[in-house]
Amino acid sequence: MILFMMLELCVECSRRLDMECRIVPPEECMLCSGIMERIDEIAREIAENLKEYEFRTFSVGSRVYGSLKALEDYLKVESLKVRFNRLLSSKLVEVLDAKPTNDNPDVIIIYDLENPSFEIQIAPVYVYGRYKKRVRGISQTRWLCTKCEGRGCEVCNWTGKRYPTSVEELIGEPMLEFFEGTEYYLHGSGREDVDARMLGTGRPFIMEIRNPKRRFVDLKELEEFVNKRTKGKVVIFDLKFARAKDVNFIKSAGFKKVYRAKVEFEKEVSKEELENAVKKISNTLIEQRTPKRVLHRRADIVRLRRTYGIDVLLHRGRIAVLKIEADSGLYIKELVSGDEGRTKPSLSEALGVQARVTKLDVLEVRGGL
Repeated sequence: MILFMMLELCVECSRRLDMECRIVPPEECMLCSGIMERIDEIAREIAENLKEYEFRTFSVGSRVYGSLKALEDYLKVESLKVRFNRLLSSKLVEVLDAKPTNDNPDVIIIYDLENPSFEIQIAPVYVYGRYKKRVRGISQTRWLCTKCEGRGCEVCNWTGKRYPTSVEELIGEPMLEFFEGTEYYLHGSGREDVDARMLGTGRPFIMEIRNPKRRFVDLKELEEFVNKRTKGKVVIFDLKFARAKDVNFIKSAGFKKVYRAKVEFEKEVSKEELENAVKKISNTLIEQRTPKRVLHRRADIVRLRRTYGIDVLLHRGRIAVLKIEADSGLYIKELVSGDEGRTKPSLSEALGVQARVTKLDVLEVRGGL
């Protein structure tokens, strides 16, 4: 009781504690330092900081630690942060055209009650769609120069990049401009090789836009805006808004894929020889050790993947075109070449003649949101 008499508490804290004590100006209150009396002012300041952003929902959180947390724990009173969050949230409803929620809010406000200040976190925008890559020589994501790690050197012609552009940049730059964000990241359902095209039904992807000032846009307008800027190199379609949890699904889902491969043989083979070899690797479980060409960025492990239908679309002496349906994650170039025995069985092994893919296109990625 003596301790209580010594505590200097403001009217608000006294009422909440339901006790008699010495009443002081709010700013001298040992428990809240007058923060409860400043709720209106704080709400207006937050609203001012958010005036350039589009949003419909928000949530309020706060931090209590150090001496303030110790005093609160000692008194065993209702958490100051709980009371503060409740009051500030109610006041923000009055000054913002938005409603509070804990289910994926557009904006999160965190207030530091120990050192009065706040930070605002703007939730990213996630846009799902499919893309076609119509030209070869473009990587899926930004690829830094391995020599200088992005700083710029003679090897990369001082660009800091291994390739001049990427699908990520071609789509992401105009999307960033459209949403008025600060950063962008492409999350794809697998990836095609730099020298392969992505045609047919397109590849599912999600573009993440960080700190967007615009959030509620017409996706048809966005699609047209991006496709105009990509100048036909990449085309996007079937856009819709997604959520953060969808990123994991897109990146981890094992969608079957259909490829078209132009194959060149070391010597001429007959149509009968080719068709017999194709039968041996169709509808078959393939044991594939990480290809040599990607060992620098992939763990050296053995993967089991299945092929399904493989059709011979064209055959002329040393040249053939194959249509291959297979599990996600199967390296098609190595399915054909054998990669010096790292992929078994392979077309080269089944045929008894060395073969290699000279052109590769992805025609279908089956699945999506």
